[in-house]
Amino acid sequence: MQKAEKLYPGNYYHIYNRGNNRGKIFFEKNNYSYFLQLYIKYIEPIADTFAYCLNINHFHFLVRIKELTTKTSEVSKTSEVLRSLPNDEKTSEVSETSEVCGSYSQPFSNLFNAYAKAINKRYHRTGSLFQSRFGRKRITNEAYLVQVVRYIHFNPQKHGLVDNFRGYPFSSFHAFRSTQASHLKRNEVIEWFGGLEQFDEFHSSLEFQDTELIDDIFEEDI
Repeated sequence: MQKAEKLYPGNYYHIYNRGNNRGKIFFEKNNYSYFLQLYIKYIEPIADTFAYCLNINHFHFLVRIKELTTKTSEVSKTSEVLRSLPNDEKTSEVSETSEVCGSYSQPFSNLFNAYAKAINKRYHRTGSLFQSRFGRKRITNEAYLVQVVRYIHFNPQKHGLVDNFRGYPFSSFHAFRSTQASHLKRNEVIEWFGGLEQFDEFHSSLEFQDTELIDDIFEEDI
């Protein structure tokens, strides 16, 4: 199995996962809102969120791991657990920096475990809900961020869930057309596109899409 990429502060990542054996992870409408509630609880303390899409059997998020001058309670708690492990489970050479960087992935694992536990209880199911560990791919060029945002929003149309992604209710696209408070870094995203008008234009045309980049970033998309 390929070694999972560590999450480092200040970097952007495409975070994704899908259902075990490509099965459903969302079974009814309220599952989506519950997942997002857990996301805010576990992930907002350690990451900024720029876009997301929840599909019936997989999801995508674009996040930036926060630059923390002091550890959040979640990161601090995880680091304490790491330090308490015996040497046969964690070598003494692991540095404080490595522990903290490794611990950024723990809130994501906590989110998925909490959601899977609730779903298994609600629907009287057993076994893994998600496929293995969650995926993460670092976005190394900030110019690519607009491509990632557009792809995430277009995803439900790509998979045939809707005829037009603009009508899909479980993505962040609608938040950018709203004046209501949002947990997204909405203004920052709009600035990437050069304004709301350009945001709409970019989402409306395939001519802006960098297919080579998209194939690389979303190579494991379903």
